[in-house]
Amino acid sequence: MKQTDEYVEQCGYIHVHEDIVKQVKDEIPDEESLYDLADFFKVFADSTRIKILYVLLCSEMCVCDLAQILNMTQSAISHQLRTLKQMDLVRNRREGKTIFYSLADNHIKAILNQGMEHINE
Repeated sequence: MKQTDEYVEQCGYIHVHEDIVKQVKDEIPDEESLYDLADFFKVFADSTRIKILYVLLCSEMCVCDLAQILNMTQSAISHQLRTLKQMDLVRNRREGKTIFYSLADNHIKAILNQGMEHINE
C-alpha cells in the first residue's frame, strides 16, 4: 500500500468534549459575519489589488499615477479600485478634476504588514 501525504489525523475513538464544543460555539461569529470575512479576504487574493494597496500604503495617488507605477492601463486600475472601494479598503477624495485614492484606514496597513511578516518568517 502506497503511503500518501493526504493522511488525515483522526481520533482513535469518538468522544466529544462537550464543554469545549459549547465554549467554541458560543465564541465563533455567526454565519453571515464569517461569509463577509471570507469575502474580505478574497479581495487580498489578487496580486494586482495587493500591488495597488502597497502603492497606496506609500502615498495617496490618482489613477494616472497608479497606472504609471504598475505599468497598467487606467481602465484596469479603475476596475480594481472599484472592487477595493466596495470592500472599504480604499477611499477617495476629489481635488479639482483629479480623484486621489488612499488606504481606508490603519487596519489595512496592519493587515498588509502582518501578512508580509508572516510570509517572511
